[in-house]
Amino acid sequence: MSLSASARIDIERFWTTIDRSGEIGVGRPGGLSRLTLSDADKQVRDEFVDWCRQAGLSIRIDGIGNIFARRAGQDDTLPPVVMGSHLDTQVNGGRFDGIAGVLGGLEVCRALDALGHRTRRPLEIVNWTNEEGGRFSPPMVGSGCFTGTYTLDWARGRTDDDGVTIGQELERIGYLGEMAESPHPFDAYFEFHIEQGPILDREGTQVGVVTGGFASTGMLVEFRGETAHTGPWPMERRKNALVAGARLLVAVDDLGWEHAGTGGKATGSRLVAWPNKPGILSDWAQAVCDVRHPDPATTEVMAERVRRAIGEAAARTGCTAEILDVWNWGGRIFADELIDGVRDISQGLGYRTQDILSQAGHDAYFVARHAPTAMIFAPCKGGITHNNQELCTREDLEPGLNVLLRAVVARADR
Repeated sequence: MSLSASARIDIERFWTTIDRSGEIGVGRPGGLSRLTLSDADKQVRDEFVDWCRQAGLSIRIDGIGNIFARRAGQDDTLPPVVMGSHLDTQVNGGRFDGIAGVLGGLEVCRALDALGHRTRRPLEIVNWTNEEGGRFSPPMVGSGCFTGTYTLDWARGRTDDDGVTIGQELERIGYLGEMAESPHPFDAYFEFHIEQGPILDREGTQVGVVTGGFASTGMLVEFRGETAHTGPWPMERRKNALVAGARLLVAVDDLGWEHAGTGGKATGSRLVAWPNKPGILSDWAQAVCDVRHPDPATTEVMAERVRRAIGEAAARTGCTAEILDVWNWGGRIFADELIDGVRDISQGLGYRTQDILSQAGHDAYFVARHAPTAMIFAPCKGGITHNNQELCTREDLEPGLNVLLRAVVARADR
């Protein structure tokens, strides 16, 4: 049985779920501060699991805390069609980033129940652990671990600023599951997400068909110097790790401006130091930066420029430098057949549609190494995100959710 031409998601039911999520981990007015594996993250995970069980879905937690909610198919031996994103937020996050993708998957399952439609293949919804990387670096640890990009021991050993590990926090909040020797197969993966940029909103586009992602490289860099008095200690003998980190991040920012005309971006997003107090030089600093560009070759050049800037910052300040972590994602990674399907469905429903590259990082980038993958973008007001002023309306999200419903069913029923 195929879906009727009038089949749609229930936007009011979806919005009720979004509103309830928006009550958990409240941050600045209108926003959320729901950091990975915090008490608020546990609360929204518990709520999500409860919603899924009420919808008749079975639950499985893996060894890095990813939550898989399964709706049985007519042939339940077939690999599932999977939808998902993340429920964690930045420290000054919005109510929709990632969340709309997880709860959108739940709404698809609820809509299919209301329609009495059982897909041939099973469906799954996944909430990936630590997509944001706001508490534990790097981002997208859960999907990276699931797909074998990171080892389980390495991922569980990631620490926050207080030295607490992902593994400890998973155990504390009750989401430390068992990891299979290899990830279970996906037939396909769809991730619905707000654009996190201004293009769709500015141009009045209802659905973004994501054809790939900006090629991106991020780095975690550590500088080592020595403490000394800020007054009498001679300039030529100073080894100020804080200044080394600052020099690097200024160089990264300058690099971004050099490439801004062709769409490139370079960001210094974090600098921490010890002791970081008046009257004393810091002997340790860590900096986080990334570069991204629509052209992968240009991204490689930019990343090499960052490596050179690291050495120059260390040499200028008399410090040592070490790159502790490097992460890469993006490029033309999504499946053409799924991209074409999303585009055709969007246009068939009469929505204003546009091909677009994603400029942010998403779990879909790692999952694309595991299974055919596609992303569907919805507009957000002014492109504001990672900010408590992030805003979407029902009218912004409903078209993309209807496309998600039909794209998933088309894939799962073939």
